[in-house]
Amino acid sequence: MRFQSSKMNQIPPYMFAEFARKKARMIADGIDVIDLGIGDPDLPTPQHIVDKLIEESGNPKNLKYPSFLGHPEFRKAVSDFYQRQFNVDLDPDTEILALIGSKEGIAHIVPTIIDPGDYVLLPDPGYPPYRMAAYLAQGQVHGMPLLKENQFQPLFTEIPEDVKHAATLMFLNFPGNPTAAAVDLGFFKEAVAFASSHQIVIAHDAAYNMVTFQGYKAPSIMQAEGAKEVAVEFGSLSKTYSMTGFRIGYAVGNKEVIKALSVYKSNTDTGQFTPIQLAAAHALNSDQNCIKAQNEIYWERMRFMLEGLKAIDIHAEAPLGSFFIWAPTPERYTSSEFADAVLEQTGVIVTPGNAFGPSGEGYFRISLSLPNDVLYEAVNRIKNNIKISAK
Repeated sequence: MRFQSSKMNQIPPYMFAEFARKKARMIADGIDVIDLGIGDPDLPTPQHIVDKLIEESGNPKNLKYPSFLGHPEFRKAVSDFYQRQFNVDLDPDTEILALIGSKEGIAHIVPTIIDPGDYVLLPDPGYPPYRMAAYLAQGQVHGMPLLKENQFQPLFTEIPEDVKHAATLMFLNFPGNPTAAAVDLGFFKEAVAFASSHQIVIAHDAAYNMVTFQGYKAPSIMQAEGAKEVAVEFGSLSKTYSMTGFRIGYAVGNKEVIKALSVYKSNTDTGQFTPIQLAAAHALNSDQNCIKAQNEIYWERMRFMLEGLKAIDIHAEAPLGSFFIWAPTPERYTSSEFADAVLEQTGVIVTPGNAFGPSGEGYFRISLSLPNDVLYEAVNRIKNNIKISAK
């Protein structure tokens, strides 16, 4: 008897699910594990958002099947947010779709856009579901290397001509995961021009667009002239408001892509729980000082951790966005060797760069979703147990 398809036999387990299993085994063995691997904020969801969820959950009319497209109040809140934050006008009825977290939309847009054999252009290193969604849709992938000398931005001119002609979808992600790289609006203008000239749909993953530092304001690709002709943008409330468990996000942009994505979505899953959508609308519409306060905490952690790494001769750049540090591995280790050594000898989980793609080799990622005292303990464990020889 066959219990899974041949295609599933080629798909490795999700990276962070594997880390979670390993972490659970170590904890069961009595090891004090510090997890700097996964980007799940430890900061609490602002209380006014939780209170709104509780309030809306008490209304019987909100406990019925939700709309596949999303509650009108939530879609209007996303539209208003884009107008305030980016001066971009979006039609809530045709250019916005509610999602069960942005990961759901990212996975679903691939089979929505591509036919088997089409190329999907991916950032390398990049968020693993981009690649896995392409494989599951029987697409081909072309990694766009994100290199330090190019500020971890893809060079569209280096994509082979045959790949450009066979590509129908391109993923972008800024501020970036795992590199924490940031871009200005000029980059998005270049991306839109490239996509327009080659008839490629852009899917921009903007999950970290509100987690920014040092006066940087992340642009939206929707601000670039012509973006609505070729692009959609995925947003999430997970990192912005520490709402990861709510599983609420959205897609905005090209109305034909939004319509097609809604058809795929309506045939494969459902809408998000209505009280969650209404709590998310409240989050977008209410006082945004909670974002500023949260970002100040992440920036304090960022500076603290960078100094801690520097003290053990690991030198990383201070990013303008996200709550990740993308750090070079010591010379004597590959990315996986360093992550394994750190875990086995210190009980600290860091993510090897090559888990995000071949161009991630030589780096590791740290998530700042833990308080300073825990970060301090993690640095000390590495310092006292791992031989460092920095690049």
